[in-house]
Amino acid sequence: MKIADIIFALLLPLAAAGASDADALIREGLAAEQHLDSAKALDLFLQADAAKPNDAFILQKIARQYSDSIVDLPADAIAEKKRRATEALAYAQRAVTLDPKNAVSVLSLAVCHGTLGLCSDTRTKIAYSRLMKEEAERALALDPDYAWAHHLLGRWHYEVASLGGTTKFFVKLIYGSLPDASTVQAVAHLKRAVELEPNTLSHHIDLGFAYLADGQKEKAHACFEHGLAMPSGEKHDEIDKARARAALKTL
Repeated sequence: MKIADIIFALLLPLAAAGASDADALIREGLAAEQHLDSAKALDLFLQADAAKPNDAFILQKIARQYSDSIVDLPADAIAEKKRRATEALAYAQRAVTLDPKNAVSVLSLAVCHGTLGLCSDTRTKIAYSRLMKEEAERALALDPDYAWAHHLLGRWHYEVASLGGTTKFFVKLIYGSLPDASTVQAVAHLKRAVELEPNTLSHHIDLGFAYLADGQKEKAHACFEHGLAMPSGEKHDEIDKARARAALKTL
């Protein structure tokens, strides 16, 4: 027997044990994620990464936990928010490098760029906004029925379309113009997200904001009320409900 064959035979049980450990850690991490415990889920997925390096699924999950954990930080923890957003982006980029045709990993890039943009200066925020749209469109091209890709594009459209005239002028003057945005596109994308995942609270609430940006106040009101009546089950649901309550006060 060749030396290489001997080494392979010795290492094979170790590799199998590592994969088994990683699978168990992944299951525990998914359970923690379902219970909205981002800190625990992050720790478990980092352990899984150590047991099974360069796995695109694990890397994408680490990116999500870093991003989701930002919600648990106080409002003034800007530096820590930026650090976690930067870590999330790095892991998302690694996941996409390993699996560039995976729509979930590609959309993670868009989410991370959007999150990091919130912690950045205006020039960087505009650059990341462009990337966010491009990456969401890439994810949608890979999976046309990916509800969250529709959601992110819809939100991008209504937020950019809702920028004030003065803001748009200075963005164009100093940073260059953003791609065209449309409240009609916002409504279309978010309606599709609701059709694909009618039990997801965030889709209904952001469809409400799209309708509001499009001047359809009655439909916006109905979407907000529908979302508020739904049980919270995701990390950002309570934040979205607070946004909807604030919007209802203006209608």
